[in-house]
Amino acid sequence: MPVHAPRAAAPKGMDRIETVVVIFAENRSFDNLYNGFPGADTFAGKPDALAAQRDRDGSILRELPPVWGGLTGRGVPHAVTQAMSAHLPNQPFRVDDPQGFNVPSTTLTRDLWHLFYENQMQIDGGRNDMFVAWADSGAMPMSYWNGSGMRMWDIARRYTLADHFFMGAFGGSFLNHQWLACACAPYYPHADTSPAHPVIAAVDASGKALLVAPNSPRSALDGVPKFVRDGNLAPDFHAVNTMQPPYQPSQNPPAAGQDPRLADPAIPTTLPPQTEPTIGDRLGERHVTWAWYSGAWQDVLDHGNHYPAPDFQYHHQPYNYYLNFAPGTPARQAHLLDGGLAGARFIEAIDQGRLPQVSFYKPQGNLNEHSGYADIQSGDRHIADLVSHLEKSPQWPHMLVVVTYDENGGLWDHVAPPAGDRWGPGSRIPAIIISPYARRGYVDHAVQDTTSILKFLTERFHLRPLAGLKVRDHAIKVTTGRPLGDLTGALDLSSGGK
Repeated sequence: MPVHAPRAAAPKGMDRIETVVVIFAENRSFDNLYNGFPGADTFAGKPDALAAQRDRDGSILRELPPVWGGLTGRGVPHAVTQAMSAHLPNQPFRVDDPQGFNVPSTTLTRDLWHLFYENQMQIDGGRNDMFVAWADSGAMPMSYWNGSGMRMWDIARRYTLADHFFMGAFGGSFLNHQWLACACAPYYPHADTSPAHPVIAAVDASGKALLVAPNSPRSALDGVPKFVRDGNLAPDFHAVNTMQPPYQPSQNPPAAGQDPRLADPAIPTTLPPQTEPTIGDRLGERHVTWAWYSGAWQDVLDHGNHYPAPDFQYHHQPYNYYLNFAPGTPARQAHLLDGGLAGARFIEAIDQGRLPQVSFYKPQGNLNEHSGYADIQSGDRHIADLVSHLEKSPQWPHMLVVVTYDENGGLWDHVAPPAGDRWGPGSRIPAIIISPYARRGYVDHAVQDTTSILKFLTERFHLRPLAGLKVRDHAIKVTTGRPLGDLTGALDLSSGGK
């Protein structure tokens, strides 16, 4: 018989939570949406929090560079061109300021780099002062919105807002979805002798920064930085930026004559099937029911992708990368579920009280708030509507809902992430804890990250902890003197729900 590590003991009262729902939105830093939230750690009214952005040589920029290509695209109402964005002061700027750009939250704004090495370079050892220097969007990382009109702002007021919650891994959506699934970075064996060899990054001796190309503009005011090779794989073959699933749906089509359920392995960005244990595997070991609901999953399988809606993002279904959930397996049918267009199938399960014990929900592309292809208001309303359904669900009396974002989308935040392990945590993101047991009108200052969701599940359901969870928990304890938070600081589990 194999010897397993002891399972985590659930804090007292945790068994009151019978249903856990995680709603995973996209690409917003905490300060980008929640600046000025009452009781939260934001830069509003705190001049000392406004560390001036530095240029690539370390000097303080005299002004922010223009938003390269414009803050909004052509044909967009309230369009803001590159020229209109020039000469901004070296400080955060509000996109929807009536006295400024006056861009409403229904507008698609420019996307930004949100990548593994660039995120570390922007954080600059915790100073958060090189977000503009190592960006492809000029001033855009320093943008923020008045979030007080959002429906989720009101929901955060009613429940608990976590204001020291960080993205689990540096960089983008791909790695942060994998982090929520396995607390790990996927791996491409023998990548240097495989089709993937052109996408291996060239990094400096620290292993935390890209090698800058000789022809890169010296100053952020002169243009976008250039690198020797900004790749999808680290030099030791871990996948850190977006790789495509080995199974359909995938951006990479099948090879000619290949099983149509697969993606072509000869394309450099096709990741081989992964075998690392996931939180889904751990839940299954304990016979805990669970599912990942992907918005528009069945629609894209049946009809292919469509733009601008639903704009399915292939790397937003992390379990489609794993051998255990390959096409044709019972596990795939049981756990990779269709959320429906605009979440209709997920809402149906909520209303009928049919949610498994653990549910992850990913909105389809046009409803997830990602800069460049989704606006804020559509996603905000969609998630608030989901919360309304959850509050009326037959399962609500013993439910915990976590609404958070996968990563910061390249957007600046003034709070430095704690030093952790090689993979993160990265920049600060919003997280709202919603439950009959949640503290009302509360701001939780505990240091937490995406891994905290896995920690909660591990403790509540007595799971064997994932290796990455143990490493991260230890790293945070070394840095802060306290273990990584497990969401329970937002809850009152001493009595029945309110």
